[in-house]
Amino acid sequence: MKPGSLLAVMIFATALFSRAQDKPAADTAAAPATQENASAKPAAPPAMTDSYVIGASDVIAVTVLKETTLSGSLLVRPDGMISMPLLGDVKAAGKTPLHLAEEITEGLKKYIQDPNVTVVLNQMNSKKVYLIGEIGKTGPVDMTPGMTLLEAISTAGGLTPYANAKKIYILRSEAGKQQKIPVQYKLALKGNNTFNLVLNPGDTIVVP
Repeated sequence: MKPGSLLAVMIFATALFSRAQDKPAADTAAAPATQENASAKPAAPPAMTDSYVIGASDVIAVTVLKETTLSGSLLVRPDGMISMPLLGDVKAAGKTPLHLAEEITEGLKKYIQDPNVTVVLNQMNSKKVYLIGEIGKTGPVDMTPGMTLLEAISTAGGLTPYANAKKIYILRSEAGKQQKIPVQYKLALKGNNTFNLVLNPGDTIVVP
């Protein structure tokens, strides 16, 4: 082999070896970045709290894992009961979804091995908020899970042309005491969720 050809082969082999060394390094550097991106993903929004107390006219979804005939959407009757296969009438009103799921689980143990039961609130018909003042329709409004200030006002037909949007407030009773919560209505309308307050059952929205 001529010296010139031998030199060319040596340069080509050196370049291949250099590229082979660089590739794992690049892969190694990329791994932490991928891990960092995964940890930076926003967490899923939390489910509705189990502290909600079920009432008459609420609609709940009872799911028994792998038992479709025992699962379904159920209306809480005026007497506070629901009707389930195998168990018959079950008292639902006055209990949280978690507490009710535990009671149904205990009842089903007589018929099913290791029943897995979940209870989710579908419609919050037993709880209401109230609107008074310069609003399209005053009076009670049925709450929906997580209902906000803007949702309640929209459900009631919106503000009248005479409403003073700067002086809207919420009256809320907690632990036997009533508090007055000022509302930043225009900021809420602009999409600032900090001011689009989540309502509590029994809240009264006052629109001067």
